[in-house]
Amino acid sequence: MEKQLQSGTGTIYYTVKGRGPVVLLLHGFLEDHSIWNDFSDQLQNKYTCICIDLPGFGNSDVFAESHPMDFMAGKVNEVLENEKIEKCVLVGHSMGGYVSLAFAKLFPENLRGLVLFHSQAASDNEESKKNRDRTIKIVQQNHTAFIHSFIPSLFAEDHVADFSNEIDALKKIGDKTPAKGIIAALRGMRDRESQLDTLEKLEAPVYFIIGKQDSRIPMETILPQLQLPSNSEALIMDHVGHMGFIEAKEKTFLSLEHFLERNLF
Repeated sequence: MEKQLQSGTGTIYYTVKGRGPVVLLLHGFLEDHSIWNDFSDQLQNKYTCICIDLPGFGNSDVFAESHPMDFMAGKVNEVLENEKIEKCVLVGHSMGGYVSLAFAKLFPENLRGLVLFHSQAASDNEESKKNRDRTIKIVQQNHTAFIHSFIPSLFAEDHVADFSNEIDALKKIGDKTPAKGIIAALRGMRDRESQLDTLEKLEAPVYFIIGKQDSRIPMETILPQLQLPSNSEALIMDHVGHMGFIEAKEKTFLSLEHFLERNLF
């Protein structure tokens, strides 16, 4: 079921499928809710699956010049309140993981589990912040060219040809994203605070999904964070970049399904 929630000066779009314990899936940068269609179609037999278009992406509105991670997490919570849902497992890819960690800090009592697909809890260092600023200038000049060069770099190098159809589909999603939505997200990611303390204090189980060939969030950045939560697990995959839900779809789906079975039943 497709839904729209009026929220302040704009609307948040989301879908709801299935029945049972709630799994809420958040997309990453330059994506929308549809990246999770294959997963939610399979999970809906056991779970209520909610997939949200984060502010500035998909069918959701751009709310401001910057979309901080806390702001996006607040919109996620508004969807849960609208659906009268008290607890969920949050699954976040990349930027969606940043939003999930912000949610974990703000609303820990609402979290039954956290799955970080190619994401991590540290803030941007100074070099990364400068890269975000450079990217903002590139997007302002020609956001379509940026999208078409950026998306293939998310995949392991030897997967780019293998997943050309999927890359083209992601480019089409990106092409529909307004430049001001892309820039608002870049500013929000640039300015996000560290959530390492959140990971350390979190009582809900955490599952990290990591690609050894991830050029965007290297495995070496994530590995030290595995020891922070009181209950954490990890799937570390060779020959996988930043897009494990595409590059290793069956493996990542089964690992997610097993995590949910262990923590929701």
